[in-house]
This record gives sequence, structure tokens and C-alpha cells, in this order.
Amino acid sequence: MRVSRKKPKKSYVKGVPALRVRRFRTGKEGDYDLTLKLICESNIQIRDNALEAARVAISNYLQKKVKDNFYLVLVKYPFQVIREHKQAAVAGADRYFSGMRHAFGKPSGCAVQARKGDCLFELKIHGKNENFAMEALRIAKHKLPGSYRVERVVAS
Repeated sequence: MRVSRKKPKKSYVKGVPALRVRRFRTGKEGDYDLTLKLICESNIQIRDNALEAARVAISNYLQKKVKDNFYLVLVKYPFQVIREHKQAAVAGADRYFSGMRHAFGKPSGCAVQARKGDCLFELKIHGKNENFAMEALRIAKHKLPGSYRVERVVAS
């Protein structure tokens, strides 16, 4: 938790930027016999625009291959607010800036702080389309930082 002892009123972020993730559930809900999960292999922070890029990549690929016969859920919500301390990079900037003295920063985006073993995406699909689903998740892995593995869960 971010709590300042000197100035406790400055310990929170006032304005949270707009989320770049357009939707958290994509596809058609229904009874699917296969669930694939994209699992993080390390502790990592993932920005919301990377999550959106991965979601769009999975969705576009599967809509081309299997139409609406899938259900994709983005499990994690980007709560973490990323702040940026902007500094001027011009000649004489040291005369009108206080350096890192007031370096709390302005909100610039949101992120997910994922732990090792956390599920990021959950994809439900029919078993006959498993190879398309695996390829879609492989494409999504390239859009995200860090390393991931795909876990297979068969519905009973």
C-alpha cells in the first residue's frame, strides 16, 4: 500500500486513467467440453493495452476459424495504477524543475500484477477445435510480456 508518512493526503492516486480493455467476456456462452487456461510462469506486471492486444488476437483468430463456438474470459482485472514522473529534457530544465523531490507522478495507465501460477485467460471450446484454440493462445503469448503455459482442463 502506498502511504506517505509526511503527506498522507498524497498517498493515493486521484484520477485513474480509462481502461483500455474493451470487454472481459468474448464469444458465446454455452456447454463446452474443453477449457484451456493461460497460466503465468513468473511474477509479472502486465499493462492493460497488452491484455487488450492478446484478447483481440485470440478473438480474431478464433472467429475466423470456428465462428462463435468459443467463450473467452479475461480473468484478471487491471487494478494497479501506473504513474509516470515526467521531466523536461530541454536546456535549462534544471532551473525550473525540482528533480526527484516531488516525484509522485501522474497516472499514465493501468496494469495487472500477476503472480506465478495465476490464470490470465480462460478459453472454453469444443474438443474438436482444440488445435485452433492452442494456436490462438500461442499467438496471444507473443503479445504479452513474460512466459506462459497452457493448462488443459476437460469438463466431466
